[in-house]
Amino acid sequence: MRDSVEVQARMTSFTTRPNTKVQRIGESPVIIDLQQEIDRVARSDAKVLITGESGVGKEIVARAIHSRGPRASNVFAPVNCAGLPETLLESELFGHVKGSFTGAYRDKPGKLETANNGTVFLDEIGEMTLHMQGLFLRFLETGELQKVGADGGGTHVNVRIIAATNRNLREMISQGTFREDLFYRLNVIHLVVPPLRERREDIPALVNHFRAQFAAVNRSPIASITPDAMKALAAYSWPGNVRELENVMERMIVTVQGDVIDVEHLSAEIHAPDAVSLRPKRERRRTVANDLYKRMLDQRESFWVAVYPLFMEREITRANVREVVRRGLEDARGNYKIVARLFNMEPRDYKRFLNFLRKHDCQIPFKEYR
Repeated sequence: MRDSVEVQARMTSFTTRPNTKVQRIGESPVIIDLQQEIDRVARSDAKVLITGESGVGKEIVARAIHSRGPRASNVFAPVNCAGLPETLLESELFGHVKGSFTGAYRDKPGKLETANNGTVFLDEIGEMTLHMQGLFLRFLETGELQKVGADGGGTHVNVRIIAATNRNLREMISQGTFREDLFYRLNVIHLVVPPLRERREDIPALVNHFRAQFAAVNRSPIASITPDAMKALAAYSWPGNVRELENVMERMIVTVQGDVIDVEHLSAEIHAPDAVSLRPKRERRRTVANDLYKRMLDQRESFWVAVYPLFMEREITRANVREVVRRGLEDARGNYKIVARLFNMEPRDYKRFLNFLRKHDCQIPFKEYR
């Protein structure tokens, strides 16, 4: 999942307050790579598709792309595709003319028109109906706005489109619920925002950031978190990602008495001994690494066919690849040559495999598996 240049900053994770200045807190490799990809794609006008679980900060990524590009001085217009019924979403995007429907007492421009020369962010685009997908695809192909209730041709606008979803659009295409032609129109640049459990090294920095932020807002005396509490927070799986962490910290700042947050102040699900095993239902049912590993072992697909293309096309993360390699090392008792055979590689590919792992920081220490 890499096509980014080397890092230039260390503080590079994203918080999720959409209407405030973008905060960057964290130093995990996946977030550093994402930051660099944002800096690179911001300079272009290409369409961007952002994927990731709920709460990871997809809108913050979209705002960062807009704010660092040539359209930064113009409008950034977010549209929640899941928050409006089809008729209202059509009006929200394209606008409407007076009398086009009950309650349309005047002409109203849509977000695509008001954001001319700026950016429109389509959040949860996977929730858009097939009819709306068709209307939006027509706009992408022609650049022409057809307002609800208008006769004849519409006006042309120049906007950058950034879309986001927490759903698997390829799976939706196979099910007939998302248009393949629209997917390829949107998927020019694909950015994956990793879940918080795949970058636990960022959690302490995020915790301290939110502690300081909410303490200042609420005039709270809380100035620190005990090591045990921080350990429990770092071990928790955070199914709600950064948004959940943000809410937890705000709640504790408001409710905890005293100047220190300790383990006793954490909810049971966070400080319970088995809290680290909690995972979103989708992940418990079937993880990406399990699927890829099964393809190689059961279907005899090569690593270069099953894993490598998805990583290079940014469909999976470094963490996914490392988990696949970890599974291989467990079965191979720490022997990378056996891992290469398990992954259906030719003997001559062994050095290429190791070079790939080193280059992309996917190599796992083998000694603990022997």
